Amino acid sequence: MVDRQIPEATVARLPLYLRGLLELVGDRKGATVSSEQLARLAGVNAAKVRKDLSYLGSYGTRGVGYDAEYLLYQITRALGLTRDVAIVIVGAGNLGRALASYKGFSQRGFRIAALLDVDPAIVGTTFEGIEIRHIDDLKTVVVEEDIRVGVIATPASAAQEVADHLVDAGVRAILNFAPSVLNVPPDVNVRKVDLSIELQVLAFYQQRASAIASAREAGERLSARRR
Repeated sequence: MVDRQIPEATVARLPLYLRGLLELVGDRKGATVSSEQLARLAGVNAAKVRKDLSYLGSYGTRGVGYDAEYLLYQITRALGLTRDVAIVIVGAGNLGRALASYKGFSQRGFRIAALLDVDPAIVGTTFEGIEIRHIDDLKTVVVEEDIRVGVIATPASAAQEVADHLVDAGVRAILNFAPSVLNVPPDVNVRKVDLSIELQVLAFYQQRASAIASAREAGERLSARRR
């Protein structure tokens, strides 16, 4: 492992480079990839790609590029994906089931190891080959499956309680899909995915684009009248 500390902004871009590499080269042996190719797929400039990859100790070869297979190994190692990362999803409703059935997780080194809920109507049933267990079994599940990441797919009202359970069970990485802010100890990493916020941001940009287009049309009409 490279001793040089990797900045958070670089860490956030590494999954983009990983996805780009897989799209570009797949399983082809001996393939090379340029910083320009990765930059286009990641939406950044090539200089930033080269800077980011330098933190991994990878500098490529001028005129040739990077050895794609070795670069894949470096990025997966930096992200801690050299072995399957076991995940528990708490909340086996529509969202939880959609996440559990998403094949992209396994393709990126994540294994859905357990589904938990509190609803007696679904606890004990099976989904995607996984028995849905009660939240009270969380500590046992964490030990049995070596859980490293907890995913919260519950209503907002239950999210903090679920987070408390996860922390108490020893889980130190949480992906929160509930529209709420979690209070957790400093050593617990939380990533929040709020789809409603993302839609609101998109609505803002769409509205601004429409306003700019309307203003441009009004300006063109005014100019035409003055001619």
